[in-house]
Amino acid sequence: MTVRAERTMTVSAAPERVWEFIVDPNERAKPISVVDDWDIEDDTHATWHISLPIPVIDRTIAVETEDVEQREPEYARFIGRSKVMRVQGEHDLEATEDGGTRLTNRFVVDGRLPGVERFFKRNLDGEMQNLEDGLNEYLEVHV
Repeated sequence: MTVRAERTMTVSAAPERVWEFIVDPNERAKPISVVDDWDIEDDTHATWHISLPIPVIDRTIAVETEDVEQREPEYARFIGRSKVMRVQGEHDLEATEDGGTRLTNRFVVDGRLPGVERFFKRNLDGEMQNLEDGLNEYLEVHV
């Protein structure tokens, strides 16, 4: 089973500022609750170490992420691969008339073990809220 989620948010910052957050692998990983730690390999590759609270997984899983497409400051797509799942994230940024940004996030998770899809079906919307909260906090701090 594949889990899909989409969420659109509007923030009062220019697309260039939102872009800084979206393409920074540190900032993108920080708000996700299941990401315990991460290693940055270069500008387009990072490894997320995730813990999923499901019975068949009793260890941290390494998810190799790669930024596969970037059109600054309007679109970014990444993929993540591991033994238990594959994830794809897309971020569309659109300038609003008042100088802000409409950000549409789309995520697709394909689980390879029982319980992975069920976990993300229940929690993906909350993780997207975490991402929105992380973006707002980033914008407040990086004025």
